[in-house]
Amino acid sequence: MSSLDAGRRQRWWALYVLCLGVLMIVLDTTIVNVALPSIRTDLKFTETSLVWVVNAYMLTFGGFLLLGGRLGDLYGHRKVFLAGLAVFTLASAACGFASTQTMLVAARAVQGLGGAVVSAVALSLIMNLFTEPEDRAKAMGVYGFVCAGGGSVGVLLGGLLTSWLNWHWIFLVNLPIGVVVALLCRALIAPGGGAAGQRLDWFGAITITASLMLAVYAVVNGNEAGWTSVQTLSLLGAAAVLLGLFIAIESRVAAPLMPLGLFRHRNLTVANFAGVLWAAAMFAWFFMSALYLQLVLGYSAMQVGLSFLPGNLIMAFMSLGASARIVVRWGIRGPLAFGLGIATLGLALFARAPVGGSFAVDVLPAMTLLGIGAGIAFNPLLLAAMNDVGPQDSGLASGVVNTSFMMGGALGLAVLASVAAARTAALEAAGTTGAVALNGGYQMAFTFGAVFAGLVALVGWFCMRESKPVGEARLSPTP
Repeated sequence: MSSLDAGRRQRWWALYVLCLGVLMIVLDTTIVNVALPSIRTDLKFTETSLVWVVNAYMLTFGGFLLLGGRLGDLYGHRKVFLAGLAVFTLASAACGFASTQTMLVAARAVQGLGGAVVSAVALSLIMNLFTEPEDRAKAMGVYGFVCAGGGSVGVLLGGLLTSWLNWHWIFLVNLPIGVVVALLCRALIAPGGGAAGQRLDWFGAITITASLMLAVYAVVNGNEAGWTSVQTLSLLGAAAVLLGLFIAIESRVAAPLMPLGLFRHRNLTVANFAGVLWAAAMFAWFFMSALYLQLVLGYSAMQVGLSFLPGNLIMAFMSLGASARIVVRWGIRGPLAFGLGIATLGLALFARAPVGGSFAVDVLPAMTLLGIGAGIAFNPLLLAAMNDVGPQDSGLASGVVNTSFMMGGALGLAVLASVAAARTAALEAAGTTGAVALNGGYQMAFTFGAVFAGLVALVGWFCMRESKPVGEARLSPTP
Protein backbone atom coordinates (compact mmCIF):
# COMPACT_ATOMS: atom_id res chain seq x y z
CA MET A 1 0.00 0.00 0.00
CA SER A 2 1.38 3.43 -0.96
CA SER A 3 1.81 6.19 1.61
CA LEU A 4 -0.91 8.14 -0.25
CA ASP A 5 -3.41 5.30 0.17
CA ALA A 6 -2.42 4.86 3.82
CA GLY A 7 -2.91 8.55 4.49
CA ARG A 8 -6.31 8.53 2.78
CA ARG A 9 -7.42 5.51 4.80
CA GLN A 10 -6.22 7.18 8.01
CA ARG A 11 -8.33 10.25 7.22
CA TRP A 12 -11.45 8.14 6.89
CA TRP A 13 -10.76 6.33 10.17
CA ALA A 14 -10.25 9.72 11.79
CA LEU A 15 -13.66 10.78 10.43
CA TYR A 16 -15.37 7.76 11.99
CA VAL A 17 -13.69 8.46 15.34
CA LEU A 18 -14.74 12.11 15.28
CA CYS A 19 -18.30 11.15 14.36
CA LEU A 20 -18.40 8.65 17.22
CA GLY A 21 -17.49 11.48 19.58
CA VAL A 22 -20.18 13.70 18.06
CA LEU A 23 -22.71 10.85 18.30
CA MET A 24 -22.20 10.77 22.07
CA ILE A 25 -23.10 14.46 22.23
CA VAL A 26 -26.12 14.14 19.95
CA LEU A 27 -27.44 11.12 21.85
CA ASP A 28 -27.39 13.03 25.11
CA THR A 29 -29.91 15.54 23.80
CA THR A 30 -32.60 12.85 23.44
CA ILE A 31 -31.50 9.77 25.38
CA VAL A 32 -32.38 11.45 28.68
CA ASN A 33 -36.01 12.10 27.70
CA VAL A 34 -36.96 8.43 27.83
CA ALA A 35 -35.38 8.03 31.29
CA LEU A 36 -36.94 11.14 32.89
CA PRO A 37 -39.76 9.23 34.66
CA SER A 38 -37.22 6.87 36.26
CA ILE A 39 -34.96 9.77 37.27
CA ARG A 40 -37.90 11.62 38.81
CA THR A 41 -38.90 8.61 40.90
CA ASP A 42 -35.37 7.72 42.00
CA LEU A 43 -34.12 11.21 42.94
CA LYS A 44 -37.51 12.59 44.07
CA PHE A 45 -37.67 15.38 41.50
CA THR A 46 -40.83 17.46 41.27
CA GLU A 47 -42.40 18.02 37.86
CA THR A 48 -41.06 21.58 37.83
CA SER A 49 -37.51 20.77 38.93
CA LEU A 50 -37.24 17.76 36.58
CA VAL A 51 -37.00 20.00 33.53
CA TRP A 52 -33.59 21.17 34.75
CA VAL A 53 -32.14 17.76 33.95
CA VAL A 54 -32.68 18.76 30.31
CA ASN A 55 -32.41 22.54 30.58
CA ALA A 56 -29.06 22.59 32.43
CA TYR A 57 -27.50 20.70 29.51
CA MET A 58 -29.13 22.87 26.84
CA LEU A 59 -28.19 26.08 28.65
CA THR A 60 -24.43 25.50 28.69
CA PHE A 61 -24.43 23.64 25.37
CA GLY A 62 -26.07 26.56 23.57
CA GLY A 63 -24.05 29.18 25.42
CA PHE A 64 -20.56 27.84 24.73
CA LEU A 65 -20.78 26.72 21.08
CA LEU A 66 -19.34 29.92 19.62
CA LEU A 67 -16.61 30.18 22.23
CA GLY A 68 -15.70 26.51 21.80
CA GLY A 69 -15.32 26.90 18.05
CA ARG A 70 -13.11 29.95 18.38
CA LEU A 71 -10.94 28.28 21.02
CA GLY A 72 -10.25 25.55 18.46
CA ASP A 73 -9.15 28.14 15.87
CA LEU A 74 -6.84 29.86 18.37
CA TYR A 75 -5.29 26.94 20.26
CA GLY A 76 -5.53 23.99 17.86
CA HIS A 77 -8.61 21.99 16.91
CA ARG A 78 -7.35 18.59 18.10
CA LYS A 79 -6.18 19.91 21.47
CA VAL A 80 -9.50 21.65 22.15
CA PHE A 81 -11.50 18.65 20.91
CA LEU A 82 -9.68 16.36 23.36
CA ALA A 83 -10.19 18.86 26.20
CA GLY A 84 -13.92 19.08 25.49
CA LEU A 85 -14.15 15.29 25.23
CA ALA A 86 -12.44 14.89 28.62
CA VAL A 87 -14.86 17.36 30.26
CA PHE A 88 -17.88 15.63 28.69
CA THR A 89 -16.72 12.12 29.67
CA LEU A 90 -15.91 13.04 33.28
CA ALA A 91 -19.22 14.90 33.59
CA SER A 92 -21.00 11.81 32.21
CA ALA A 93 -19.42 9.77 35.01
CA ALA A 94 -20.66 12.31 37.55
CA CYS A 95 -24.17 12.11 36.04
CA GLY A 96 -24.11 8.31 36.16
CA PHE A 97 -23.09 8.21 39.82
CA ALA A 98 -25.30 11.12 40.87
CA SER A 99 -27.28 10.42 44.04
CA THR A 100 -28.87 13.85 44.55
CA GLN A 101 -30.80 16.29 42.40
CA THR A 102 -28.15 19.00 42.75
CA MET A 103 -25.32 16.68 41.72
CA LEU A 104 -27.16 15.49 38.61
CA VAL A 105 -28.18 18.99 37.45
CA ALA A 106 -24.69 20.42 38.06
CA ALA A 107 -23.05 17.51 36.21
CA ARG A 108 -25.47 17.96 33.30
CA ALA A 109 -24.43 21.62 33.05
CA VAL A 110 -20.74 20.66 32.88
CA GLN A 111 -21.63 17.93 30.38
CA GLY A 112 -23.27 20.55 28.15
CA LEU A 113 -20.11 22.69 28.25
CA GLY A 114 -17.94 19.76 27.13
CA GLY A 115 -20.49 18.79 24.50
CA ALA A 116 -20.50 22.31 23.07
CA VAL A 117 -16.72 22.29 22.62
CA VAL A 118 -16.70 18.83 21.00
CA SER A 119 -19.55 19.71 18.62
CA ALA A 120 -18.07 23.04 17.62
CA VAL A 121 -14.58 21.70 16.88
CA ALA A 122 -15.40 18.31 15.31
CA LEU A 123 -16.89 19.77 12.13
CA SER A 124 -13.89 22.04 11.59
CA LEU A 125 -11.53 19.07 12.05
CA ILE A 126 -13.46 17.16 9.39
CA MET A 127 -13.42 20.11 6.98
CA ASN A 128 -9.66 20.47 7.39
CA LEU A 129 -9.06 16.73 6.97
CA PHE A 130 -11.00 16.54 3.71
CA THR A 131 -10.07 19.26 1.25
CA GLU A 132 -11.00 17.43 -1.99
CA PRO A 133 -14.63 18.29 -2.89
CA GLU A 134 -15.72 14.68 -3.57
CA ASP A 135 -14.24 13.39 -0.32
CA ARG A 136 -15.59 16.38 1.58
CA ALA A 137 -19.11 15.72 0.29
CA LYS A 138 -18.88 12.08 1.41
CA ALA A 139 -17.48 13.08 4.81
CA MET A 140 -20.27 15.62 5.30
CA GLY A 141 -22.76 12.87 4.50
CA VAL A 142 -21.40 10.74 7.34
CA TYR A 143 -21.34 13.69 9.73
CA GLY A 144 -24.81 14.79 8.65
CA PHE A 145 -26.26 11.34 9.29
CA VAL A 146 -24.78 11.29 12.79
CA CYS A 147 -26.27 14.70 13.58
CA ALA A 148 -29.67 14.09 11.98
CA GLY A 149 -30.14 10.42 12.88
CA GLY A 150 -28.47 10.43 16.28
CA GLY A 151 -31.47 12.01 17.97
CA SER A 152 -33.84 9.19 17.08
CA VAL A 153 -31.13 6.62 17.86
CA GLY A 154 -31.03 8.20 21.32
CA VAL A 155 -34.74 7.52 21.80
CA LEU A 156 -34.20 3.82 21.00
CA LEU A 157 -31.01 3.47 23.07
CA GLY A 158 -32.55 5.31 26.01
CA GLY A 159 -35.47 2.90 26.00
CA LEU A 160 -33.16 -0.12 25.84
CA LEU A 161 -30.80 0.97 28.63
CA THR A 162 -33.59 2.15 30.92
CA SER A 163 -35.63 -1.01 30.40
CA TRP A 164 -32.78 -3.54 30.66
CA LEU A 165 -30.60 -1.81 33.26
CA ASN A 166 -31.45 1.56 34.84
CA TRP A 167 -31.22 5.27 34.08
CA HIS A 168 -27.64 5.57 35.38
CA TRP A 169 -26.40 3.64 32.32
CA ILE A 170 -27.57 6.24 29.82
CA PHE A 171 -24.66 8.31 31.17
CA LEU A 172 -22.18 5.59 32.14
CA VAL A 173 -22.18 4.18 28.60
CA ASN A 174 -20.27 7.33 27.58
CA LEU A 175 -17.21 6.41 29.67
CA PRO A 176 -15.68 3.64 27.51
CA ILE A 177 -16.70 5.46 24.33
CA GLY A 178 -15.04 8.68 25.48
CA VAL A 179 -11.79 6.89 26.36
CA VAL A 180 -11.68 5.02 23.03
CA VAL A 181 -12.39 8.19 21.03
CA ALA A 182 -9.65 10.10 22.87
CA LEU A 183 -7.02 7.39 22.31
CA LEU A 184 -7.88 6.94 18.62
CA CYS A 185 -8.04 10.68 18.05
CA ARG A 186 -4.50 11.08 19.38
CA ALA A 187 -3.31 8.24 17.13
CA LEU A 188 -5.08 9.26 13.91
CA ILE A 189 -5.13 13.08 13.90
CA ALA A 190 -1.96 15.12 13.87
CA PRO A 191 -1.79 17.97 16.39
CA GLY A 192 -2.38 21.25 14.62
CA GLY A 193 -1.16 24.64 15.67
CA GLY A 194 -3.54 27.45 16.45
CA ALA A 195 -3.47 31.04 15.27
CA ALA A 196 0.00 32.13 16.31
CA GLY A 197 0.14 35.41 18.21
CA GLN A 198 -3.64 35.87 18.50
CA ARG A 199 -5.27 36.24 21.89
CA LEU A 200 -8.80 35.39 22.93
CA ASP A 201 -11.25 38.27 22.85
CA TRP A 202 -12.42 37.87 26.46
CA PHE A 203 -14.97 40.69 26.46
CA GLY A 204 -16.54 39.36 23.29
CA ALA A 205 -16.51 35.81 24.67
CA ILE A 206 -18.24 36.86 27.90
CA THR A 207 -20.94 38.96 26.22
CA ILE A 208 -21.90 36.44 23.51
CA THR A 209 -21.85 33.48 25.92
CA ALA A 210 -24.04 35.33 28.42
CA SER A 211 -26.36 36.47 25.62
CA LEU A 212 -26.83 32.94 24.28
CA MET A 213 -27.37 31.45 27.74
CA LEU A 214 -30.01 34.04 28.61
CA ALA A 215 -31.73 33.48 25.26
CA VAL A 216 -31.74 29.68 25.71
CA TYR A 217 -33.07 30.02 29.27
CA ALA A 218 -35.87 32.34 28.12
CA VAL A 219 -36.85 30.00 25.28
CA VAL A 220 -36.80 26.70 27.18
CA ASN A 221 -38.85 28.24 30.01
CA GLY A 222 -41.14 30.26 27.75
CA ASN A 223 -44.07 27.86 27.90
CA GLU A 224 -43.96 27.54 31.67
CA ALA A 225 -43.34 31.22 32.52
CA GLY A 226 -45.47 32.60 29.68
CA TRP A 227 -44.17 34.21 26.51
CA THR A 228 -45.40 37.67 27.51
CA SER A 229 -44.37 37.36 31.16
CA VAL A 230 -41.97 39.84 32.76
CA GLN A 231 -39.39 37.05 33.19
CA THR A 232 -39.37 35.96 29.54
CA LEU A 233 -39.40 39.47 28.08
CA SER A 234 -36.70 40.66 30.51
CA LEU A 235 -34.42 37.73 29.67
CA LEU A 236 -34.88 38.18 25.93
CA GLY A 237 -34.31 41.92 26.30
CA ALA A 238 -31.11 41.37 28.28
CA ALA A 239 -29.93 38.83 25.68
CA ALA A 240 -30.57 41.37 22.90
CA VAL A 241 -28.66 44.10 24.76
CA LEU A 242 -25.68 41.79 25.31
CA LEU A 243 -25.79 40.75 21.63
CA GLY A 244 -25.70 44.42 20.61
CA LEU A 245 -22.77 45.00 22.98
CA PHE A 246 -20.99 41.98 21.48
CA ILE A 247 -21.41 43.34 17.94
CA ALA A 248 -20.09 46.72 19.06
CA ILE A 249 -17.04 45.09 20.66
CA GLU A 250 -16.35 42.94 17.60
CA SER A 251 -16.43 45.94 15.28
CA ARG A 252 -13.70 47.69 17.30
CA VAL A 253 -11.39 45.04 18.79
CA ALA A 254 -8.17 44.17 16.94
CA ALA A 255 -8.59 40.37 17.18
CA PRO A 256 -12.35 39.75 17.40
CA LEU A 257 -13.90 36.53 18.63
CA MET A 258 -16.15 36.65 15.57
CA PRO A 259 -14.92 38.70 12.60
CA LEU A 260 -18.13 40.32 11.35
CA GLY A 261 -16.86 39.99 7.79
CA LEU A 262 -17.52 36.26 8.11
CA PHE A 263 -21.16 36.94 7.29
CA ARG A 264 -20.26 38.47 3.96
CA HIS A 265 -20.21 34.85 2.78
CA ARG A 266 -23.74 34.63 1.43
CA ASN A 267 -24.10 30.86 1.66
CA LEU A 268 -22.91 30.83 5.27
CA THR A 269 -25.51 33.42 6.25
CA VAL A 270 -28.34 31.75 4.32
CA ALA A 271 -27.40 28.29 5.63
CA ASN A 272 -27.48 29.47 9.24
CA PHE A 273 -30.90 31.09 8.79
CA ALA A 274 -32.11 27.91 7.11
CA GLY A 275 -30.57 25.85 9.93
CA VAL A 276 -32.76 27.58 12.52
CA LEU A 277 -35.97 26.71 10.65
CA TRP A 278 -34.81 23.21 9.69
CA ALA A 279 -33.91 22.36 13.29
CA ALA A 280 -37.39 23.49 14.35
CA ALA A 281 -38.91 21.20 11.72
CA MET A 282 -36.71 18.28 12.81
CA PHE A 283 -37.86 18.68 16.41
CA ALA A 284 -41.42 18.34 15.15
CA TRP A 285 -40.36 14.98 13.78
CA PHE A 286 -38.33 13.68 16.73
CA PHE A 287 -40.38 14.90 19.68
CA MET A 288 -43.93 15.37 18.41
CA SER A 289 -44.02 12.05 16.56
CA ALA A 290 -42.67 10.29 19.67
CA LEU A 291 -45.45 11.89 21.75
CA TYR A 292 -48.07 10.94 19.16
CA LEU A 293 -46.90 7.32 19.12
CA GLN A 294 -46.70 7.07 22.91
CA LEU A 295 -49.70 9.09 24.12
CA VAL A 296 -52.16 8.70 21.24
CA LEU A 297 -51.36 5.27 19.78
CA GLY A 298 -50.25 3.82 23.14
CA TYR A 299 -46.79 2.60 22.06
CA SER A 300 -44.23 1.61 24.70
CA ALA A 301 -40.84 3.40 24.84
CA MET A 302 -39.29 0.43 23.03
CA GLN A 303 -41.93 0.48 20.28
CA VAL A 304 -41.43 4.21 19.83
CA GLY A 305 -37.70 3.70 19.31
CA LEU A 306 -38.27 0.87 16.83
CA SER A 307 -40.75 3.01 14.90
CA PHE A 308 -37.94 5.42 14.10
CA LEU A 309 -35.75 2.62 12.75
CA PRO A 310 -37.04 2.61 9.11
CA GLY A 311 -36.51 6.35 8.80
CA ASN A 312 -33.04 6.05 10.30
CA LEU A 313 -32.04 3.26 7.92
CA ILE A 314 -33.26 5.21 4.91
CA MET A 315 -31.50 8.33 6.17
CA ALA A 316 -28.31 6.31 6.59
CA PHE A 317 -28.49 5.06 3.00
CA MET A 318 -29.10 8.57 1.66
CA SER A 319 -26.55 10.35 3.86
CA LEU A 320 -23.74 7.81 3.61
CA GLY A 321 -23.94 7.18 -0.12
CA ALA A 322 -26.56 8.77 -2.32
CA SER A 323 -26.40 12.32 -0.92
CA ALA A 324 -22.70 12.77 -1.73
CA ARG A 325 -23.22 11.58 -5.32
CA ILE A 326 -26.22 13.91 -5.67
CA VAL A 327 -24.17 16.89 -4.48
CA VAL A 328 -21.26 15.97 -6.77
CA ARG A 329 -23.65 15.77 -9.73
CA TRP A 330 -26.11 18.63 -9.06
CA GLY A 331 -24.41 20.98 -6.60
CA ILE A 332 -25.91 22.36 -3.38
CA ARG A 333 -28.96 24.50 -4.14
CA GLY A 334 -31.19 22.00 -5.96
CA PRO A 335 -30.61 18.99 -3.67
CA LEU A 336 -31.17 21.16 -0.57
CA ALA A 337 -34.54 22.41 -1.82
CA PHE A 338 -35.57 18.98 -3.13
CA GLY A 339 -34.69 17.14 0.08
CA LEU A 340 -36.49 19.68 2.23
CA GLY A 341 -39.51 19.50 -0.04
CA ILE A 342 -39.71 15.73 0.54
CA ALA A 343 -39.35 16.27 4.31
CA THR A 344 -42.20 18.78 4.14
CA LEU A 345 -44.44 16.09 2.65
CA GLY A 346 -43.47 13.71 5.47
CA LEU A 347 -44.45 16.22 8.15
CA ALA A 348 -47.65 16.99 6.25
CA LEU A 349 -48.55 13.28 6.39
CA PHE A 350 -48.03 13.30 10.16
CA ALA A 351 -50.30 16.37 10.33
CA ARG A 352 -53.24 14.20 9.22
CA ALA A 353 -52.43 11.13 11.36
CA PRO A 354 -55.67 10.04 13.10
CA VAL A 355 -56.32 8.88 16.66
CA GLY A 356 -56.70 5.25 15.62
CA GLY A 357 -53.78 5.33 13.21
CA SER A 358 -51.83 2.28 12.11
CA PHE A 359 -48.08 2.02 11.71
CA ALA A 360 -48.17 0.83 8.08
CA VAL A 361 -50.57 3.54 6.84
CA ASP A 362 -50.05 6.56 9.08
CA VAL A 363 -46.49 6.29 10.45
CA LEU A 364 -44.23 4.37 8.05
CA PRO A 365 -44.90 6.53 4.91
CA ALA A 366 -44.18 9.74 6.85
CA MET A 367 -41.03 8.25 8.44
CA THR A 368 -39.86 7.11 4.99
CA LEU A 369 -40.28 10.54 3.42
CA LEU A 370 -38.56 12.23 6.38
CA GLY A 371 -35.66 9.79 6.17
CA ILE A 372 -35.23 10.47 2.44
CA GLY A 373 -35.59 14.23 2.81
CA ALA A 374 -33.26 14.63 5.79
CA GLY A 375 -30.72 12.28 4.22
CA ILE A 376 -30.56 14.39 1.06
CA ALA A 377 -30.77 17.88 2.60
CA PHE A 378 -28.39 17.77 5.56
CA ASN A 379 -25.25 17.31 3.45
CA PRO A 380 -25.72 20.34 1.13
CA LEU A 381 -26.81 22.49 4.10
CA LEU A 382 -23.56 21.76 5.95
CA LEU A 383 -21.46 22.24 2.80
CA ALA A 384 -23.17 25.56 2.08
CA ALA A 385 -22.33 26.77 5.58
CA MET A 386 -18.68 25.64 5.60
CA ASN A 387 -17.31 25.55 2.04
CA ASP A 388 -16.55 29.27 1.72
CA VAL A 389 -14.69 29.55 5.03
CA GLY A 390 -10.92 29.21 5.36
CA PRO A 391 -9.23 26.88 7.86
CA GLN A 392 -8.41 29.80 10.18
CA ASP A 393 -12.13 30.44 10.75
CA SER A 394 -13.49 26.90 10.36
CA GLY A 395 -13.95 26.37 14.10
CA LEU A 396 -15.90 29.61 14.47
CA ALA A 397 -18.07 28.81 11.42
CA SER A 398 -18.73 25.37 12.88
CA GLY A 399 -19.73 26.97 16.17
CA VAL A 400 -22.10 29.34 14.36
CA VAL A 401 -23.70 26.45 12.44
CA ASN A 402 -24.18 24.39 15.60
CA THR A 403 -25.57 27.42 17.44
CA SER A 404 -28.13 27.93 14.68
CA PHE A 405 -29.26 24.32 14.89
CA MET A 406 -29.37 24.36 18.68
CA MET A 407 -31.26 27.66 18.96
CA GLY A 408 -33.63 26.62 16.18
CA GLY A 409 -34.30 23.31 17.90
CA ALA A 410 -34.92 24.88 21.31
CA LEU A 411 -37.12 27.65 19.89
CA GLY A 412 -38.92 25.24 17.57
CA LEU A 413 -39.69 22.80 20.37
CA ALA A 414 -40.99 25.62 22.57
CA VAL A 415 -43.20 27.00 19.78
CA LEU A 416 -44.49 23.57 18.76
CA ALA A 417 -45.26 22.62 22.37
CA SER A 418 -47.15 25.91 22.82
CA VAL A 419 -49.10 25.40 19.60
CA ALA A 420 -50.00 21.82 20.54
CA ALA A 421 -51.06 22.79 24.07
CA ALA A 422 -53.17 25.73 22.85
CA ARG A 423 -54.94 23.62 20.22
CA THR A 424 -55.62 20.82 22.71
CA ALA A 425 -56.99 23.33 25.24
CA ALA A 426 -59.26 24.86 22.58
CA LEU A 427 -60.62 21.45 21.61
CA GLU A 428 -61.23 20.53 25.26
CA ALA A 429 -63.05 23.83 25.79
CA ALA A 430 -65.25 22.93 22.83
CA GLY A 431 -66.15 19.58 24.41
CA THR A 432 -63.57 17.28 22.78
CA THR A 433 -61.69 15.22 25.35
CA GLY A 434 -59.04 12.55 25.74
CA ALA A 435 -56.85 11.32 22.92
CA VAL A 436 -58.86 13.19 20.26
CA ALA A 437 -58.06 16.58 21.80
CA LEU A 438 -54.44 15.57 22.38
CA ASN A 439 -54.09 14.40 18.78
CA GLY A 440 -55.58 17.64 17.51
CA GLY A 441 -52.77 19.51 19.24
CA TYR A 442 -50.11 17.25 17.71
CA GLN A 443 -51.63 17.63 14.25
CA MET A 444 -51.38 21.40 14.56
CA ALA A 445 -47.73 21.12 15.70
CA PHE A 446 -46.92 18.90 12.70
CA THR A 447 -48.58 21.46 10.42
CA PHE A 448 -46.29 24.16 11.79
CA GLY A 449 -43.30 21.83 11.37
CA ALA A 450 -44.27 21.26 7.72
CA VAL A 451 -44.48 25.04 7.22
CA PHE A 452 -40.99 25.47 8.71
CA ALA A 453 -39.54 22.80 6.40
CA GLY A 454 -41.32 24.28 3.39
CA LEU A 455 -39.93 27.74 4.16
CA VAL A 456 -36.40 26.32 4.33
CA ALA A 457 -36.90 24.67 0.93
CA LEU A 458 -37.93 28.03 -0.54
CA VAL A 459 -35.03 29.85 1.15
CA GLY A 460 -32.60 27.25 -0.18
CA TRP A 461 -33.90 27.51 -3.72
CA PHE A 462 -34.25 31.30 -4.01
CA CYS A 463 -31.49 32.61 -1.71
CA MET A 464 -28.64 30.10 -1.84
CA ARG A 465 -25.82 30.88 -4.26
CA GLU A 466 -25.38 27.93 -6.56
CA SER A 467 -22.04 26.21 -6.76
CA LYS A 468 -21.12 24.29 -9.85
CA PRO A 469 -21.37 20.50 -9.54
CA VAL A 470 -18.05 18.99 -8.55
CA GLY A 471 -18.01 16.94 -11.71
CA GLU A 472 -17.89 20.16 -13.78
CA ALA A 473 -15.62 22.37 -11.66
CA ARG A 474 -13.34 21.77 -8.72
CA LEU A 475 -14.65 23.71 -5.74
CA SER A 476 -12.01 25.39 -3.63
CA PRO A 477 -12.41 24.70 0.10
CA THR A 478 -11.19 28.20 0.93
CA PRO A 479 -12.07 31.62 -0.49
